[in-house]
Amino acid sequence: MENKRTRIIDIAEELGVSTATVSNVIHGKTKKISDETVHRVQELLEKKQYIPSMAGILLAQNDSRIIGVVINDHEKYESHVLEDAFIASSINYLSAEIEKAGYFMMVKVTNKWNEIPKFASMWNMEGLVVIGFCENDYKKLRDSMHIPFVVYDGYFKEPGRICNLAIDNYDGGFQIGSYFRRLGHQNALCISDNDICMDLERYQGFHAAMENPDADSMENRNVKLTKETGEDFLLIPMTKKERRKFYQDHLEKLKSVTAVFAVSDYYAVDLIQFLQEQNIRVPEEISVAGFDDSPLCEMLYPTLTAVKQDGKRRAELAISILQKLKEGKEEGQTINLPVTLVERQSTRQIAQI
Repeated sequence: MENKRTRIIDIAEELGVSTATVSNVIHGKTKKISDETVHRVQELLEKKQYIPSMAGILLAQNDSRIIGVVINDHEKYESHVLEDAFIASSINYLSAEIEKAGYFMMVKVTNKWNEIPKFASMWNMEGLVVIGFCENDYKKLRDSMHIPFVVYDGYFKEPGRICNLAIDNYDGGFQIGSYFRRLGHQNALCISDNDICMDLERYQGFHAAMENPDADSMENRNVKLTKETGEDFLLIPMTKKERRKFYQDHLEKLKSVTAVFAVSDYYAVDLIQFLQEQNIRVPEEISVAGFDDSPLCEMLYPTLTAVKQDGKRRAELAISILQKLKEGKEEGQTINLPVTLVERQSTRQIAQI
């Protein structure tokens, strides 16, 4: 029987070095590697009779023109992350911008940050766009590889050397709250599967506008709430089966409000479907609004009012920044992109008594 072929990752794991280090030794890029490490790698390569693939050699000797897009396979997607409307829309915009810049795109779905450096090194990638991981993952990623990358919707106290393309979550929530108040809603609810990071900011903006409709977003932002949520917040389960049971158990709570702000379009659409199954009319009895303005918003009836983020602009910035990072012309920072409210059929003015 033919012996199993030795891989770069096998060499790296046995020596306790990165796959990038092994790859660089194989292809003669040893200027930044100690002589001792080079010797150890070469010795084990000979012992294992490692045979590099021609594709790997060609990739290492030339610019690959590949940009990777890595998405966190979070449990809330229930193994359907690429079917999520926001993720699909983001990939679509990135694909167009990557091709326009003369690169190729490769997509990876994983929930393990340490698989990302291996993925990037294997294909000699020139940059990465990383979506959906947490702050600690991004920082470990930054320390473990030299390949430039940008982050979508990272939540950082200090981004350090990481370029983070975020949106104004607080103002998005504030716009929804202000809009509900203009429609006459005084008793509204925010739903989310968590009460931290960007979802908390969306809730904070929403709550501030509902509490103080005469102030503007910036004025309220300066007196932002603590990390505690109030009676106008409902923490919902991530999985659809559990969420349906939760809604059924909290049906009276839902019926007690005239409007609901869901922190994502997915949860807004899911809630509308549940309400319709309960013969609760949207928007006649309950107005519903979402966040992202994904293609889902115009694919159902009633069409969904939502906070819109500019996916095309974010993709343009991502590729532009990656190119500047590669050339050493860009440093870590957070860029907050503006959001706008798109009014549709799922919300309405309530009758004044």
